[in-house]
Amino acid sequence: MRITFNSPAVLTFTVIAVVVQALSDTIFVGFNHAFFASTGHFDFGAVADYFRLVSHAAGHDGWAHLVGNFSIILLIGPILEEKYGTKDLAFMMIFTAAVTGVLNVAFWDTGLLGASGIVFMMILLGSLVNLKSGTIPLTFILILLLYMGNEVLHALGTPDQVSQFAHIVGGLCGMGFGFLLGTKRA
Repeated sequence: MRITFNSPAVLTFTVIAVVVQALSDTIFVGFNHAFFASTGHFDFGAVADYFRLVSHAAGHDGWAHLVGNFSIILLIGPILEEKYGTKDLAFMMIFTAAVTGVLNVAFWDTGLLGASGIVFMMILLGSLVNLKSGTIPLTFILILLLYMGNEVLHALGTPDQVSQFAHIVGGLCGMGFGFLLGTKRA
């Protein structure tokens, strides 16, 4: 038996996030917050701010945060990459990070850090992998109610350090991709 690089988009993203966290914890303390976090204040003249609109997905606020996100990404991601292909899944991940970043700076002045938008994109997209024309999977409805419903309730509740907004936008991206691409690839 040999080890294979079975999911290039997911594994490359994972390696990038691990390297960013390792560098931030050791050699370049604060590296993740400096280059891999959206600050919530956008300067149109700062090239780094454009980079952060997407790079925030690779930065995390510690190992527990990273492991929480990537345990789901590594579980669901390879299945999605097999179904949709490496290029399409990589596009979906980058698009989700960009949309989340742009909407966050457009409507809020809070920072954004982590891959949770991509996690929710994958969760909702994963519930639609067996979508067939003219049908809606019951698993999708249940995931929508459980995951997205929970995020809406938390967003309306006591403020915390979690961006339910990023979760909701990521989930909406996953739904959009699922319905746009689902029946074409069934």
